[in-house]
Amino acid sequence: MTTTAPPSSVVAPGTDITPLFRAAYENRYTWEPGFGGYKGRCVWEQGNRREEGRFVVGADLKASVEGIDDAEITKAMASQLWEVCIHRVRRTFEQTHSANTFSAGDTDAVGLEVIVGGKGSGDRYRIKDDVVTMVHRHIHGTVVTIFTLETTDTGTGYLSRRYSSAYSDPATGDARGGTSHFTDTFVPLAGTGPWVLSERVIATDAGNGEAGSGEEESGEAAGAGEQRFRFEDLQPL
Repeated sequence: MTTTAPPSSVVAPGTDITPLFRAAYENRYTWEPGFGGYKGRCVWEQGNRREEGRFVVGADLKASVEGIDDAEITKAMASQLWEVCIHRVRRTFEQTHSANTFSAGDTDAVGLEVIVGGKGSGDRYRIKDDVVTMVHRHIHGTVVTIFTLETTDTGTGYLSRRYSSAYSDPATGDARGGTSHFTDTFVPLAGTGPWVLSERVIATDAGNGEAGSGEEESGEAAGAGEQRFRFEDLQPL
């Protein structure tokens, strides 16, 4: 007989909460199979500086940006598009987490702690109302910790709207740079979907050399200060 874990508010530490974590994982918004790509105008702003170009995201999720002379800005613009795209790819829970186990830790205002065992041992999450509200993962020799503060409900899953991302040393726990704060705005392409990024604002604390985009994982370095990435005139390919 299959048993279902109780609501997170009454879960005892040590309980197997795989069903609860699966529900939050499967509640993330992802694209339907057959994503065909899209294109549009891209605008980067920081302080009084503004750069504008054009972009294309192919069906293979590769992003190309043209019309911006600054190579670093071009790279940053393409990085934001790529990072968002890879998180929209639909992968089953088994494909992503079959080698992991999930047990309950404590519960706080952020949500129920999910302690990962198995291949991902050392990683932790928090979940609340079928949303992954915290990610603490070891990636490429560093630890990224992401707190999701606000989400966008697409009707077929949630997207992280407002969240923070910070890096730390996996051995000592010491911070590596400051914290980056993200505000993402998504819109349904052509009014019906799929939902794509129309604006990303990144406010990075002083001294941060490693901050990057993050929903469930980290992205490329975004640089210090506040940057605004806008994606306009969006059209499916």
